[in-house]
Amino acid sequence: MTGVQEQGNIRERKAAVIMISSTNPNQDKTSCQRDEQFACFRDIRPGAPHHYLVVPRKHIANCKSLKKEHISTVEKMVNIGENVLQQNGIDDLTDVRLGFHWPPFCTINHLHLHVLAPASQMGFISRMVYRANSYWFITVDQLIKKLTSLPDN
Repeated sequence: MTGVQEQGNIRERKAAVIMISSTNPNQDKTSCQRDEQFACFRDIRPGAPHHYLVVPRKHIANCKSLKKEHISTVEKMVNIGENVLQQNGIDDLTDVRLGFHWPPFCTINHLHLHVLAPASQMGFISRMVYRANSYWFITVDQLIKKLTSLPDN
């Protein structure tokens, strides 16, 4: 590994740690949930009126590194995201986009679920960035389908 690669990896790790551990004191407390396994907080560059990230505290590089046994982790992340939406007044969970950026289209090397609502209010650029089941973004349903089809370890 070259010095440049090592610097890039260190930068990615620092960004992931900041993403997991940061708290914004001005942030509405109802929009953020934390427990021993996960953290949920607003995205700093929202793609919809409500845009949250659900992040496991245990390091997982990205959705491509998940195995069949991680299905329950993904489902817990979805439950947290949906709970935060409901706590913030989003009752129509059919107008929601839930998914992950697919490598190599990840800017942070730590698994994080995007929770966007209402999906119908996403702008043109956001509809492209979070386009369902594109080369760069995979919905939760599609990811679980992929994980289910993997062989048992």
